[in-house]
Amino acid sequence: MLIGIPKEIKTMENRVSMTPGAVETLVRRGHAVIVEKGAGLGSGLSDDEYVAAGARMVSADEAWAAEMVIKVKEPIASEYKYLRDDLLLFTYLHLAADKKLTDALLKAGTTGIAYETVQLPDGSLPLLTPMSEVAGRMAAQEGALHLEKPKGGRGILLGGVPGVAPANVMVMGGGVVGTNAAKIAAGMGARVTIFDVNHARLQYLDDIFGSRVTTITSTEPNIRAAVTQADLVVGAVLIPGAKAPNLITRGMLSTMKEGSVIVDVAVDQGGCVETIKPTTHTDPTYVVDGVVHYGVANMPGAVPRTSTFALVNQTLPYALLLADKGLDALGVNNSLKLGLNTMKGRLTCAAVGEAFGIDTVTPDEALA
Repeated sequence: MLIGIPKEIKTMENRVSMTPGAVETLVRRGHAVIVEKGAGLGSGLSDDEYVAAGARMVSADEAWAAEMVIKVKEPIASEYKYLRDDLLLFTYLHLAADKKLTDALLKAGTTGIAYETVQLPDGSLPLLTPMSEVAGRMAAQEGALHLEKPKGGRGILLGGVPGVAPANVMVMGGGVVGTNAAKIAAGMGARVTIFDVNHARLQYLDDIFGSRVTTITSTEPNIRAAVTQADLVVGAVLIPGAKAPNLITRGMLSTMKEGSVIVDVAVDQGGCVETIKPTTHTDPTYVVDGVVHYGVANMPGAVPRTSTFALVNQTLPYALLLADKGLDALGVNNSLKLGLNTMKGRLTCAAVGEAFGIDTVTPDEALA
């Protein structure tokens, strides 16, 4: 198969979808890999390294003309022109928060397999997990940074100092993002509370964190009471493939402390804070009712070297399966089949269809 690796062009997105080592593995399996010139530079990977691995360096147009294109982030508007009905696109898509991209993929007839909906039998999301780990850890870091007065925050040190109380950190969701955010925030000395609807998950988190973290069942009254005391709120709620629920409403903001900070990692799925909107690394925050909102939708792009290698460790086995078998891979790997979001003009992700009122078919029906 001819596999294309385009350069990511989203603002400050320095990750790349395949490392030279991954390219070498694909080439040894008999596949041809073309990489857009400069695609790996943001992650410290040179064109020469890709050439040594067996790739051919090409233009963006040529990379997108491949049979299968592997990316990191979803195509943005300027890339819609590359979508076509004989293209297999393997990347993060996050369609439930992007009607325009959903329409573009359906109109073009592109087969889109989304990293974030590839799901193992135990319900885990293997291709989302590594970036969730990065984003969760970064959420605590960025929250601590933006609590500083020059960044618009309350002027609070996350861990406090002897004789002065630390910050109160409220983590919405106890999954991979929330657990990693709590780990870093608690490690920095903050008072951390995790909210989740799954009691078994709260039991698990209570066992692993012990007295370092408080766990509370996520209900509207509990959330409403907690935001009044929070210095930092981390949005970490995920419903696979679906739009995130708004758990913190506009009305709650007026009860929050002036200069408190919200970091909503769920922003690429619509966000779990009603007032969140996507921002960029170059302009990451804005203020609503005195509360600083951080809504960068590609947080791991700020640490591309770490993120690229973490992502490729997980995506490469699936990329190899697709390269070896094409769409037949979906018939032999049910986890990968669950990643199918669009095919031949049909939407195959029910959660996206529910978000936009679009009729869907099952992956099996689309493949048939």
